[in-house]
Amino acid sequence: MFVQVENTPNPNSLKFLPGKKVSKIGPIEILDKKDTSNELAKEILSLNGVRGIFLYEDFLSVNKTNNVEWSDIKHIIISYINDFYSKGNEYVISEINSKKEINLSEIEKKIVHVLETKVRPAVAKDGGDIQFISFNNGVVKVALKGSCSGCPSSVMTLKQGVQNLLCHYVKEVKSVEAS
Repeated sequence: MFVQVENTPNPNSLKFLPGKKVSKIGPIEILDKKDTSNELAKEILSLNGVRGIFLYEDFLSVNKTNNVEWSDIKHIIISYINDFYSKGNEYVISEINSKKEINLSEIEKKIVHVLETKVRPAVAKDGGDIQFISFNNGVVKVALKGSCSGCPSSVMTLKQGVQNLLCHYVKEVKSVEAS
């Protein structure tokens, strides 16, 4: 198996494409190995300097700290991914243990629709994700995940990209902030 690796706009994040399905349940971010029972996620999160893993349909992004070089851990991550799939695993994540039931207003549904159809595909190309948190008094709060978390260009992306799109499609939106 050949795992492709792509740089992202965030120098502390790489996007790994195993050529197989990664998450069957949609985007999920794991920041602590205690928060998962998944073998691959635990192995990657156990590496010195790894601070998070983000899983999407066909890729996973790994975020690291500044004090570790990619040349020290990239080949280990690729090896872990290869080992995981060579054992016959079809997905890294195939089910979720708890699903929150969220009641959204009509405006919030519009916001989520724009985020999921217009913004999410764009940030996924860079190894990240955006998640709706709340809408209050014209302000949309979102969580940036994966490669977007801690990315130097994320503020510009939020203000010039996400905010402009949401204000265009949902007139009640006045600004967007990261939570």
